[in-house]
Amino acid sequence: MFYKTCYASPVGTITLCSDGRSISGLWIEKQKYFADTVREEMQQNDDLPVFCLAKNWLDRYFRGQKPEISELPLAPIGGEFRQTVWNILREIPYGKVITYGDIAKQAAKRLGRTRMSAQAVGGAVGHNPVSIIIPCHRVVGSNGSLTGYAGGLDIKIKLLELEGVDMSRLFRPTKGTAL
Repeated sequence: MFYKTCYASPVGTITLCSDGRSISGLWIEKQKYFADTVREEMQQNDDLPVFCLAKNWLDRYFRGQKPEISELPLAPIGGEFRQTVWNILREIPYGKVITYGDIAKQAAKRLGRTRMSAQAVGGAVGHNPVSIIIPCHRVVGSNGSLTGYAGGLDIKIKLLELEGVDMSRLFRPTKGTAL
């Protein structure tokens, strides 16, 4: 059984999902792939202890206090490849960005492969079910393009600015499928 609660954030209403012990999902209102990893109806429960932890974490995050990802029990639902990519995302420091290509190199090494497609990594990043906490917004194109973000580029930019990322070499793409 999965549970849900809502959180009012500076980037819109956030829906949190839990299996009762861990956070399994965090989606921003109207986000692409909203709750696509949860195959059953989520029951409303605003009082789960893990939701209180997550809301406190989000409060601190939105105040710029740099909470650690490790403070929360996380259980995103996905296969080995996606889990590998999401674990790499957890390692991106607050206020820093990494490229899809860099993640592809790390993922290939962890999975015992000689190389990995940055596009495949992009798919896994885009389907991250625990947005913000697992910081997929910190991934950019190798040329500095902000590329896509399932929550929308405006929200990606707000999150990066909140974290104090140097935006001078980053830019909003003018065309492409990831807008």
